[in-house]
Amino acid sequence: MTDIKTLFVDGKEVEFTDEPNLLEVIKKAGITIPTFCYRPDLTTFGACRMCVVEIDGRGIQSSCTMPPEAGLKIHTNTQRVRRIRKTVLELLLANHDRNCLTCDKSGNCELQKYSEEYGITKIRYKNKEELLPVDESSPSIVRDSNKCILCGACVRACAEYQHSVLGFANRGSKTLVQPMKGKPLADVECVNCGQCAAVCPTGALTIKSDIERVYDVVLNPEYKTVLQIAPSVRVALGEVFGLDAGENSIKKIYAAARKIGFDLVFDTNFSADLTIMEEANEFVERLTKGENLPIFTSCCPAWVKYLEMTHPDMLNHLSSAKSPQGMLSPVIKEFAPKYYEGFTKENIKVISIMPCTAKKYEITREQLKGETDFVLTTSEFAKMIKSSGIDFSVLKEEEANSPFGGYTGGGTIFGASGGVAEAAVRTAYNMVTGEDLKDVNITPLRGVDASSRSKEAVIDIKGTKVKIRVVSTLIEAEKAVREVKEGKADFQMLEVMACPGGCINGGGQPISCYDSKIKEERAQGLYKEDEELPIRLCHKNPDIIRIYKDHLEKPGSHLAHKLLHTTYSSKKKSL
Repeated sequence: MTDIKTLFVDGKEVEFTDEPNLLEVIKKAGITIPTFCYRPDLTTFGACRMCVVEIDGRGIQSSCTMPPEAGLKIHTNTQRVRRIRKTVLELLLANHDRNCLTCDKSGNCELQKYSEEYGITKIRYKNKEELLPVDESSPSIVRDSNKCILCGACVRACAEYQHSVLGFANRGSKTLVQPMKGKPLADVECVNCGQCAAVCPTGALTIKSDIERVYDVVLNPEYKTVLQIAPSVRVALGEVFGLDAGENSIKKIYAAARKIGFDLVFDTNFSADLTIMEEANEFVERLTKGENLPIFTSCCPAWVKYLEMTHPDMLNHLSSAKSPQGMLSPVIKEFAPKYYEGFTKENIKVISIMPCTAKKYEITREQLKGETDFVLTTSEFAKMIKSSGIDFSVLKEEEANSPFGGYTGGGTIFGASGGVAEAAVRTAYNMVTGEDLKDVNITPLRGVDASSRSKEAVIDIKGTKVKIRVVSTLIEAEKAVREVKEGKADFQMLEVMACPGGCINGGGQPISCYDSKIKEERAQGLYKEDEELPIRLCHKNPDIIRIYKDHLEKPGSHLAHKLLHTTYSSKKKSL
């Protein structure tokens, strides 16, 4: 049992156990300490000094870097503390592009928020006159150094989650955060995951917006606009409108989409089921032949790009199955005209709502161009709902269109780390044995917190032992790939999601970096829907059975390969 100790916060006794710093203990007292650089899931940096407190006998200390000690008497709002915080804000604002009205982070910017809270109306320091160019080279992220406050959160997220491409350059007043050698983001090994933007407290790193381009086609009567909505969007978008994290608002999202003007609304859960049919079939074939194992899942475009850039010699392990987004778009363009009057391949525009900024990159891949026309993130779609004057809270629930809207619990859980592998095993078991798993809950593959970034499960398929490994973050993926290269891997399937916790914590979701419990609540929302749905096995989805019967014949057929599979190529030399 952990020892319970106490200290004092503004005269109130507060208990603590294993909290890493004073800031976390102070939270328990119901007091929010301002900070720019502290993120619970990242290493502590102590750069911004906004979180200072005054401690009897110790003076001014940063609460994010100081460990708690029994008996400390902490004061969070003294005159000295307030003066220091206000000075920090003024200095930051003096070096900041303060064109807030046109900033994408306006209304959601921590610098803006704290400046209002601390009553900053005048800045005593001279504002910098020269503005640096804005980097808009990436299809996913916009980088504006004029709004950077050098908190280092993006540098740590990139290094601790992914494949480090951001760092500090220069010294003193000329210090910048930038990609290697000052290159544009598009010219370095950025995987477009958006975790840098997710932890950025200002408008220095933002999602590249496609909202106006989407409005242009939605409001143009020449086009038929079709929307698809990814699994994890349903348990996160509602947060923007006051719902709890994890609350499933998908039927309200369908309704909102139609009010905005989309002609048809489908659920990417359907094509998640379709992905499992193709990927599980491919896995069983490889398992039977003993070739190209372990199979690597291919749903995460950041992971796919990473493998192409850093380990092109391992591409034969990557499943050729497209991602759910990549499957549904060509299915819609190929088959929707058969079901809906006035729809043609030429006039259909497919827009997807994704939790992932890398999906914006995915649709630019040479192999996938022209299939999905636009990608909006969850956060962008929430802005569309607001700008369309829709009151989300009073929307009546609606259903998705058919026949590409029905889905199972297997498709739903794609949004959480481990969900793809779990759904694949449920169906692969049936493909091998002709029977269904008695217990479809493969709980060892679940978990989205920091301790669950690498997990394993062994499945007994009628005497054949199959080991599955699930990782999130490319740091963990790299370790797994190294094992494969060194001949030490004892697993037959590797699921990779680049974002910590999976798509529920994607770079395009509402900000969750301040509270690590949010992604757990989102994941639980997906597993709850899985439990409640009448069908939990992808291969039992009536709409999936129908599409194979009427169009695709069977998993792995010639037409299925043409529409639902893709190829990969080395990107190492081009970067």
